Amino acid sequence: MRVVIAIDAFKGSITSLEAGNAAKRGVLRSCPDAQVKVLPLADGGEGTVDAFLEGLQAKKIDIEVSDPLGRKTRCTYGVLLDGTAVMEMSEASGITKLTDSERNPLYTSTYGVGQMIIDAIDRGCRKFVIGIGGSATNDGGMGMLCALGYEFLDESGQTVKQGAQSLPMITSVRTQNVHPLLKDCDFQIACDVNNPLCGEQGATFIYGLQKGLPTHLCQSVDEGMRHYAMVIENVLMGRECETEHKNTSYIDYPGAGAAGGLGFAFVAVLHGKLVSGVELILDTIGLEKELSNADIVITGEGRLDAQTAMGKAPIGVARRAKQHQCQAIAFAGCIGEDAEVCREKGVDAYYAIAPEDIPLDVRMQRENALYNMETVVAKVFCEMQSER
Repeated sequence: MRVVIAIDAFKGSITSLEAGNAAKRGVLRSCPDAQVKVLPLADGGEGTVDAFLEGLQAKKIDIEVSDPLGRKTRCTYGVLLDGTAVMEMSEASGITKLTDSERNPLYTSTYGVGQMIIDAIDRGCRKFVIGIGGSATNDGGMGMLCALGYEFLDESGQTVKQGAQSLPMITSVRTQNVHPLLKDCDFQIACDVNNPLCGEQGATFIYGLQKGLPTHLCQSVDEGMRHYAMVIENVLMGRECETEHKNTSYIDYPGAGAAGGLGFAFVAVLHGKLVSGVELILDTIGLEKELSNADIVITGEGRLDAQTAMGKAPIGVARRAKQHQCQAIAFAGCIGEDAEVCREKGVDAYYAIAPEDIPLDVRMQRENALYNMETVVAKVFCEMQSER
C-alpha cells in the first residue's frame, strides 16, 4: 500500500508537516509495510512559506525591508532546491504590520515586496511563487515596481510619493533603471479572487474600506487607480512585450484588483500569471508525481465543512486524487454539519480526530492534536485492513 499525505495546517494548533507526520505514524502503526510520503500543504496564503520551509527543505532567507509605511521590518521567504523563491507579500506589506490607527491606503506601499524580489534575484532566483493575500495597500503595485527600478514621475518630472495618494499625479514612467535581470524572471502568483482593478467590484471599492480608506475617498482613489493603469498601459503598449494579452487592457483582467492592484502590476508589467493558490501550491509540492502510483491520499484541515468544498486545499488534493483513481480520506479537528458536500468534491470519507464534547481549547493543544491525529488515523487504517 502506498499512501500520500498532504494535510493543511490546523491553525493555532499544529503545522501542516506536524499533522502529516502524525498521520504517517498512525498509518504505520496499523500498516507497517505501507510506503508513506508526507507533503506540506497550504493554499498560497498565510503559512505557505512556513509549510515549504518545513516540508520541502527550502532555504530560509531572512532580510530587512520596508513595511507598508516605509519603516524597517524583518521578513522571511524561502528558496526551494530548484531555485524557486516562495514568498508571501504580507511578509513585507501585510495589514498585520500596522495598527488599526495606522491603516490608510493613501500612504501605504508595496515597496517592500519589490525589495524581497530584488534580494532573491541577486541570490540567483529566476522563478517566483508569490502569495498576495492580506495586503495593507491599494497602490496598484506601484511601490513594488519602484523597488524594481521603475520610476513614476509627475508633470514636472519629479518622482511621486508612495501610496494611492500619488496615483492621479503620475504622467510618465521611466524604465532605464529597471533591474536588468527582471526580464528573465517568471512570476506565478497565487490569487483566488477575480476582482478587476477598477470599478464597483475593483480593488478600491471592495477592499479599500477594510484597509482604512475613508468611504468618501473611494471614488477619487478609484479614478486615480484607473489613471495610473492607463499611464502604465500606454508605456507598455508602446513597446514589444511577450504576453498572451498584448495590446489589450489589463484594467478589467480577473484578479487585477487583488492585493490593492498588485495583481495588475504582476500581470501588466512583469508578465506574471495569476493562478489559483491551491492549484499553484499543489503543482509546486509535486503532488501529481506522488499520486501517479498511490493507493490512498490523506488530507484535511482544522475544520471540514461546506467552506472546504468551495475550493480549499483539501478539496484540491481530493480532486487530483480522483484523477489518479486514489481513495481520498480527510481528517479534521472538527466536522461541520454541512461537511457531507465534500463527498461531492472527491472526498471519499472523513473523520474528526477528537470528540466534539471535548472543549475546543483542549482539542487544539498541540500535544493533544498530534496524539489524536495519530490515534484516529491508526484506528481508521486498522479497520480498513480488517475489511480487506
